[in-house]
Amino acid sequence: MNPRVKAVHDLSVADARENAGLHDYDGVVQDLSPAAVAAGLRALGDGPKEPDPHDEAHLAATEAGLRVAYGDAAQHRTNPMVHIGNLDLACYDREYAPAAEREEARRRHLAGWPDAIDATVEALDSVPGPVARASLPAAQGLAAGLSPGDPATDAALAAHQRLVDHLGRAAAGPDDVALGGAVLARLMGEPEATSVDLGRLATQAQNESVRLRSMLDSACEQLAPGTPTADVVEGLVRDHPGPGGIEVAARQLIDEASAFTAEHDLMPPIDGVCLVGPAPESRRWAMAMMAWAAPYEADAPSWYHVTPPDPSWSPEEQEDWLAAFSHTTLPAITVHEVTPGHFAHGRILRRVRGDVRRSLFSFAFVEGWAHYAEELMLEEGFRAEDPRFRAGVCLEALVRVVRLQVAIGLHTEAITMPEAVRAFEDHAYLKGPAARAEAERATFDPTYGRYTWGKLAILALRDEAQAAWGRRYSHRRFHEALLALGSPPLGLIGNALGEQAP
Repeated sequence: MNPRVKAVHDLSVADARENAGLHDYDGVVQDLSPAAVAAGLRALGDGPKEPDPHDEAHLAATEAGLRVAYGDAAQHRTNPMVHIGNLDLACYDREYAPAAEREEARRRHLAGWPDAIDATVEALDSVPGPVARASLPAAQGLAAGLSPGDPATDAALAAHQRLVDHLGRAAAGPDDVALGGAVLARLMGEPEATSVDLGRLATQAQNESVRLRSMLDSACEQLAPGTPTADVVEGLVRDHPGPGGIEVAARQLIDEASAFTAEHDLMPPIDGVCLVGPAPESRRWAMAMMAWAAPYEADAPSWYHVTPPDPSWSPEEQEDWLAAFSHTTLPAITVHEVTPGHFAHGRILRRVRGDVRRSLFSFAFVEGWAHYAEELMLEEGFRAEDPRFRAGVCLEALVRVVRLQVAIGLHTEAITMPEAVRAFEDHAYLKGPAARAEAERATFDPTYGRYTWGKLAILALRDEAQAAWGRRYSHRRFHEALLALGSPPLGLIGNALGEQAP
């Protein structure tokens, strides 16, 4: 492996281990102290160029993105989620290796918590109060399933409490979360090998929001003529399979979406096994997520995690949680997470060539691809006879587009947190706690507008491909050319059409 690629992985250990499947990092807890991060940044770029021009541009963009993330944005000092991902033990739950091997790695990882958390507490000296408050539940969840009783676990739990206490103190800190427009633009643009005009992107988001709301209004009018859209949506999300039926419904949807994708020749053949079940205990804050069989590991089942509500919650809390798995939204979520979304992308990543394409990820592309998959299936007629699928695609997309608007607004100080919450309530049909949680996510995940941004970039490139290829265009040809690049930065996706890389 090119030492430059290795230096990137050394600064992104959790991502390299779980998403790329580089299990040399099993049991390793990255040192995220200020001194260690500075040393890691100095190591970037020390090595030969990649022989392929596209791969070199992809690698250079990833290096530039890390320099902004840990330099300009100082995320190791301001963002607890960087450290929480580094400490998380759930990466060893998936069956990528024998149970004994994974348990030993988990033991070594847990043994590394005390030193790593000391480094974390040292590093997290500039956490804004809202960021600390928003990330505290995830930090507390790291200890899920751990019970005292042996010296290593006791030491890890004591260290974990130091982290929780530190974030608790930080939660009382200043409320200023804004990165500023210049830093946000670089944080978004540098890893994507492009410059970002936040004003132009905000206009694109507004136009997309108008389009989606019109589509949603049309679908709801079909379902309940004369009834206000908000009232129709309220009824739709309350129609769900219930806690015991979520997994059954998800499995049926996987089969249906996979068969449709193959029948319409949208993708190359997709192999592998995708299982359905709840997320590991420490990640049950996520309603739905994909844990794929990563490119560098032996093949094993991927997991589509759909997590039912906690039985200890109140009936109202359980009902709010189950709304995410309604018969309207679960089909769109399954397309996004499985086929032709994340699972299908993960299967193709196992076959692409070269370390850069297999192990360096543009998450704007990863999420943009899966979000694009929802609209692709809608365009191609998946469940065309049922307006609920169109409504579900629109509802999921409206949440994503409001994320982009809120991230830009909050970090340029154009809007306040109460206004961000109202944006999710008014334009994405979310209610109180759900709207607040989405708005607060912008404080620690400032690039979470990547879903809409990535989708729009792929749709624009598809228009170019159709114009350039004419009658030789097909969705499958376009998708194969695009995904042969792996998870490319958005500024480089045009190379799928045969353009020369810079």
